[in-house]
Amino acid sequence: MRAWIVWSVATLAYVIGVLQRTSFGVSGTDAAARYGAAPATLSAFVVLQLVVYAGMQIPAGLMLDRFGSRRLVFTGAMIMAAGQMTLALTESLPLAIAGRVAVGIGDSLTFVSVLRLVPAWFPVRRIPLVTQLTGMTGQLGQILSAVPFLALLHADGWTPAYLGAASLGLIAAIAVLAFVRDAPPEKVAPKVTVRAQDIPGILRSTWMHPGTRLGFFTHMGAMFSVTAFMLMWGVPYLTTAQGLSSGEAGAIVTFGVVATLASGPVIGYLTGRFPTRRSWMVIAIIIGSAAVWTAVLVRDEPSPVWLLTVLVLVISVGGPSSAIGFDYARSFNTSRVLGTAQGMVNIGGFLASLVLIQAMGSIMGAGAGLTFDGFRAAWLAQYPLWAIALIGVVITRRKARRREGVVPRPLREALRRTR
Repeated sequence: MRAWIVWSVATLAYVIGVLQRTSFGVSGTDAAARYGAAPATLSAFVVLQLVVYAGMQIPAGLMLDRFGSRRLVFTGAMIMAAGQMTLALTESLPLAIAGRVAVGIGDSLTFVSVLRLVPAWFPVRRIPLVTQLTGMTGQLGQILSAVPFLALLHADGWTPAYLGAASLGLIAAIAVLAFVRDAPPEKVAPKVTVRAQDIPGILRSTWMHPGTRLGFFTHMGAMFSVTAFMLMWGVPYLTTAQGLSSGEAGAIVTFGVVATLASGPVIGYLTGRFPTRRSWMVIAIIIGSAAVWTAVLVRDEPSPVWLLTVLVLVISVGGPSSAIGFDYARSFNTSRVLGTAQGMVNIGGFLASLVLIQAMGSIMGAGAGLTFDGFRAAWLAQYPLWAIALIGVVITRRKARRREGVVPRPLREALRRTR
């Protein structure tokens, strides 16, 4: 029971962290009015946050090994609360950007720290299930930002909404101090010290393994579309370009979160059953996302609600599919560099997301703005990223298999073994 209490409180902090991460995306049009910001400037808010998040992945892993999960989850919650409070109280654009940077720093410390608690508190046989539950539960933060946070924003205004989000962060931080411990009393939480002069060699050797790069391109190709949609441009696109009400847009976003939660266990099961076919699932997700976006973008008028729902359904599956990249990191790297490899994989999706978000803002700022035509031109920036990811997956898959001597079994034989 103690293990579940520790996990629940830490995961609650992660849920609130996801709320802090995604809150700006659902309030993009309100932010434009508050700060007098153009689309490109709005993109810079989220892009800078993602740059900080991605850049902090490897340092966060090193700090986690040194200080433990409890301290990092607490610190992350406090930093995010400070960032949200800054947004709530300021009308200065530079200060608002600093607030989002703080959110990115705190966010970068949270997820990896919560995952670190799982093997410390649960038996080996439960680790895969609890790890999956952690990622799935965290997505509830998107629902909190899309429904109650957005409702509070429209009902009471900017400052009360963001002060409410900051208050939740403070509550999470206090709960972590009260209930979370790095490991049970009978266990000693492992501490790893890496000398500064060893870091460049570790980073170079880890990246040069094709399995790490396969994970990077996997995470990249499956993740960036849904991240850009949920984190920044989704709600403005649905309301401004597609003509939906805020309630309808919130419902579609919520449906996307539900689709993410539902597809996670299925993808996890298929990954475990067909480990040598994981790349085909990734390729299918990338092609499927590109196909449904094409169906929406070729239209010269707003799409019907059912097509937009299908769009969100398909791209939302990309969220849990991107986790296959971490599975590659585990498969092809030793435990000594596993944290470094997973940090590199995690950078892939967020790097592509920030490139897309910034590119979309620049395209709309230089063209038709936040309009139907402006958004349609901006979403086309996804296609080069999909092409890069697909080429990367195909090339690094071949190199990784050759290096490790992996020979995929015929699909017919693999299917027979699952009966």
